[in-house]
Amino acid sequence: METSITPFSQIAARYTASVDEALDSYSALPADCPPRLCEAIRYSLLSPGKRLRPLLVLMSAEACGGDIAAAMPAACAVEMIHSYSLIHDDLPCMDDDDMRRGRPTNHKVHGEALAVLAGDALLTMAFEVLANDIHPYRTAAFCCLELSRAAGPTALVGGQADDLDGVASVSDLPRLEAIHRRKTGALILASIRLGAIIARASRRQRAALEAYGERIGLAFQITDDLLDVAGDAAALGKAAGKDADRGKLTFPGFLGVEESRRRAEQLIAEAIAAVTTLGPTAEGLESLAHHVLQRNH
Repeated sequence: METSITPFSQIAARYTASVDEALDSYSALPADCPPRLCEAIRYSLLSPGKRLRPLLVLMSAEACGGDIAAAMPAACAVEMIHSYSLIHDDLPCMDDDDMRRGRPTNHKVHGEALAVLAGDALLTMAFEVLANDIHPYRTAAFCCLELSRAAGPTALVGGQADDLDGVASVSDLPRLEAIHRRKTGALILASIRLGAIIARASRRQRAALEAYGERIGLAFQITDDLLDVAGDAAALGKAAGKDADRGKLTFPGFLGVEESRRRAEQLIAEAIAAVTTLGPTAEGLESLAHHVLQRNH
């Protein structure tokens, strides 16, 4: 897909240092926090990552004329939720993964019990950050509600429960898409909605962002499945091919590789078309959409 917009790596560089600095500050916990727990929290939260979800918060706020500094607490809260979910997903009782972001998973370094507690802490810290640092308080309440729904039993957690039950039992594409809209897409869409809430986006702006977010979330999962089939473990920072080994039904497994790629391309094209209506301030979102399609990790 040809594009003349600024490469995503350059756009992301405008935000990531500030995001990492804020995450470092939020996870520099007081002495009341046991040192080993603090170390386990920071191990996952500060590990090298794309920061895709925090960037979506900031870029969505910017696309609607909002202040990035005002959106930073929400960006960090989303990353805390994402980090908690990865810690728990990697546990032996869940996906039993040894590597994450090119490093041993949290439980491999800190033990299963402390990894569970680190995930629990990150989950609760996310809502503390929103409640304390988003203003006015009415906006903070809306943000807490949005993120709690996205992380809860009908979205992220529910999607993971279905995943544990065995996606291989899914017999139709709408059902497979519904599972991944919850497990992967819900937090991506929430990131975009948080940016819109903080920027006090208009109804038209919210509709454009919603259309974008729904498509980006699903496209991200499809490309993730494609990378699991053909990706390089060193680039991915985790083992490749594990979905097939577990008997999970993936988009390539259901549609085939070529049709999965075609579907991802269609979703990205629709996402870009949705946000181009917002004008030049949506360049970051457009560039991120291209990145989702072209990423190799």
